[in-house]
Amino acid sequence: MSELPFAEVIGDPIGHSKSPTIHKFWLDRAGLAADYRAAHVKPEDLWIYFEERRRDPAWRGCNVTIPHKQAVMKLIDRIDPAAERIGAVNTVVPEHGELVGYNTDYAGFLEPIQPLLAQQHLFRMARVFGTGGAAKAVVLALHDHGFTIVIAARDLAKARSLREAFEPDERLIAPIEIFAHPTDFPFDDREGILDLVVNTTSLGMSGQPPLALDFSHVPPNAVIYDIVYAPLETPLLAEAKRRGLRTIDGLHMLIGQAAAAFERFFGRPAPRDADDALRALLVG
Repeated sequence: MSELPFAEVIGDPIGHSKSPTIHKFWLDRAGLAADYRAAHVKPEDLWIYFEERRRDPAWRGCNVTIPHKQAVMKLIDRIDPAAERIGAVNTVVPEHGELVGYNTDYAGFLEPIQPLLAQQHLFRMARVFGTGGAAKAVVLALHDHGFTIVIAARDLAKARSLREAFEPDERLIAPIEIFAHPTDFPFDDREGILDLVVNTTSLGMSGQPPLALDFSHVPPNAVIYDIVYAPLETPLLAEAKRRGLRTIDGLHMLIGQAAAAFERFFGRPAPRDADDALRALLVG
């Protein structure tokens, strides 16, 4: 057992995770005598992992990545209501003798758009691409902040299931392929309207084809948010910038969700005074 307090990230595979870089950066800046590491945990070993960590007084918790975000829910003692609603846990911490599961993707996604959400709007609309692991946290966060949401997906059954989690509406799901082709839809006056386009798929990630989106489907002055962070500027964001639209890259959500977890692990807010240096470290 470790004498130094530590947290970690678990997954299978795990070598790609940027969580150790983020948390060690903050631990150094905060001057905390603690560690953060990565642990390769296979699905069949997940229950053994938690049984061992329960007995380690130095363990402060773990982040959970693919493919364990749902499987861990059956192995812990209590699940935060927000994580229960999302249906996935990405952070587990020991609290008063129990293992408690949280989901920090919700808060992490919202963090970079908080200045927009603080404004008054006549109407808020989001076009969300994808139905995967992060999509439910994203759509629930947007729904809770007054957005009307269109879900674009390859599998309409999954889109339907996702909408049922907050507001069933067959009119607000669409095949993702439709958005690859031009439309002559005449957008009305968007004054006072907040339009958001969000990619939650892996399309545009290194080694993957780009998201096929014809920008005739994108309202004027929309904000384009891509949760992919490798590469930092996806083809979607590059094209949006070329058209003069506001963009948000995936590192914002990654750092935001990590900050929420850091505070649970180590009992103090993450030192956010050097986010630019952290971003440079992550993309360097």
